[in-house]
Amino acid sequence: MSSRFAGVVAIGLALGAVDALAQTYPTKPIRVIVPFPPVGAADLLTRTIGQKLTEAWGQQIIVDNRPGIGGNLGVELAAKAPPDGYTAVMAAVTTNAIGMSTYAKLGYHLERDLAPVALAGNVPHILVAHPTLPARNVKEIVALGKARPGEIIFASQGQGTLSHLEQEMLKQMGGFTALHVPYKGSAPGLADLIPGNVQLFFDSIPSALPHVKTGRIRAIGVASSKRSPALPDVPTIGESLKGFEADTWFVLMIPAGTPREIIMKVNAEVLKILGTQEVKDRLLTQGGVAVGGTPEQLAERIKADIAKWGKVARTAGVRIE
Repeated sequence: MSSRFAGVVAIGLALGAVDALAQTYPTKPIRVIVPFPPVGAADLLTRTIGQKLTEAWGQQIIVDNRPGIGGNLGVELAAKAPPDGYTAVMAAVTTNAIGMSTYAKLGYHLERDLAPVALAGNVPHILVAHPTLPARNVKEIVALGKARPGEIIFASQGQGTLSHLEQEMLKQMGGFTALHVPYKGSAPGLADLIPGNVQLFFDSIPSALPHVKTGRIRAIGVASSKRSPALPDVPTIGESLKGFEADTWFVLMIPAGTPREIIMKVNAEVLKILGTQEVKDRLLTQGGVAVGGTPEQLAERIKADIAKWGKVARTAGVRIE
């Protein structure tokens, strides 16, 4: 047997083995890391998709909540897992893309160490205000900020979070300054917004919506590129400030080096799940929408997010040691 022929046979056997692996996959439980606490949007998405994957494949999907370091701890655990298709992570792309620029040191590189599988959903933030703020829309907020430099007080969910970077982007695009007060999450930020101790807050729709409905806070604009089905009458910020877009993507990712056949098998099944009315309705309770898409489309989105949020963070001087 010639060496060339032997090489062709070896390649053929290898491809056959990979194809057989994808056909039989999965043969054991799959761990999906959620790098955030239970109950939140990432957890809901993961458990919803995981339940359906378990039903489709007959293998248990184990949800492993690993919060910490702004969502980066769980992502690092997934990045260092074997690339065999049995460990995945539900990462918030904007959070982790922001982390690439705001954290002085991370134990992983989002593009190099993890492979995208599928966009699970977009659960956008909303800009809300205390009713006494003399500005009822984005244009009036920008005008007020310019007229009273540094006087408007923004709350955020924490230093270097999406909630923080959204306000920095708004200030940069609007050309005004304001005071930033970081909190440890949504609840304490709302607790100071409702009595008027702070005036503006980029918060998640599920936590802010009940207070908007009671009139204790006012909805100004949705941060995402499209209006939210949960608040169809509230405009996007981009409708007033062209180019503003802060979609809160949640994406299923898997260690780099995982066979593409496995990635595409998971992608196909997740897209099928996201297309069901049951899952769409469940996401709507969180103010979110199912997304889907190919791994290639997702890779482009990640690259664009890293560049966008990196520029915002550098301009604002946001750095976490």
